[in-house]
Amino acid sequence: MKRDGFLWCMAAALTLAVAITSGNPAEARRAAPQVNDAAILGDGAENNLPRTLEEFGFFIHADAQIPTLGVVPYRLNMPLYTDGADKLRFAYVPQGKQALANGDGLIDFPVGSALIKTFAFGEGEGRRLIETRVLLHRADGWLALPYRWNEEQTEARLAVAGGRVAVTTPAGVELNYRIPNKNQCKQCHAIDDAVVPIGPKARNLSAEWLSEFAEAGHIDSVPEGSDILPMWEARYDADIDDAARAYLDVNCAHCHRPEGKASNSGLDLRWEQREPVAYGIGKRPVAAGRGSGGLEFAIAPGDPAASILVYRMDSTDPGIVMPEIGTTTVHDEGLELMTKWIEGMPQ
Repeated sequence: MKRDGFLWCMAAALTLAVAITSGNPAEARRAAPQVNDAAILGDGAENNLPRTLEEFGFFIHADAQIPTLGVVPYRLNMPLYTDGADKLRFAYVPQGKQALANGDGLIDFPVGSALIKTFAFGEGEGRRLIETRVLLHRADGWLALPYRWNEEQTEARLAVAGGRVAVTTPAGVELNYRIPNKNQCKQCHAIDDAVVPIGPKARNLSAEWLSEFAEAGHIDSVPEGSDILPMWEARYDADIDDAARAYLDVNCAHCHRPEGKASNSGLDLRWEQREPVAYGIGKRPVAAGRGSGGLEFAIAPGDPAASILVYRMDSTDPGIVMPEIGTTTVHDEGLELMTKWIEGMPQ
């Protein structure tokens, strides 16, 4: 995300002010929707699943991704790669409640909160919104729902069954982008089979943003251990070990962790894991097969070509590629980072 999130909030307030002073009540109502807390909580909604994104009231102008007041844009220092999609992220904490700081880990959002993420391709007037995923914190836990944008870019409707959309990536690759169905969201957003957020960890959020979030009353305090992960665009200005471990934490650790979907691999790629063998250095695969490429170690120090991690990141074969879901193209810049990291390791 190239624009500062809090500038977006200022733009939202300006839009609201113009609408009110214009004397146009209808436009004023459009410019200042209230977040529909009942829709987040599932109260009164048909089957508890709102059919359109608009029903939540998260945006003043959803097509321009301008949030309403109380819905706060944010960015992650180290973002998840999804075929080069631009991701526009927002957080909502209901009035009268606060999120709780949790060290450098995941912020503890109260019931009634929502996390919103829109996937888009293109720049400026050519930008195209593809889908908006929402995570809703209801009384019985978190619920993940995908909303698909129409061709006219006027509405996003619930896509319980997911879908495919033809897109062109920033690298010029034409592909059928995959919108996950409602159940597939759980493949990444599941710890011990329960849906949870995975992005807004304090270590991956700027201290400045967290300070403003706290000043606005949305969180009880600025978490200790905030802003630890390096910024993606400054990855080579940071310690390369930190940059590489941050990349693995964000792109891989939601599955490769003790409670995750890929726990049987024995790899623990979380940032907090400090045992080199646990995060792959000199670690042999649990089961040899196509995914190993006949190589012996997840990470072979000093030798990227002998490392299973590099082999799998550099593939688009469904039986080999890592990550398995969420991307269909090789992340060349991520692969370059991993290659340089491994090359610099002492043998």
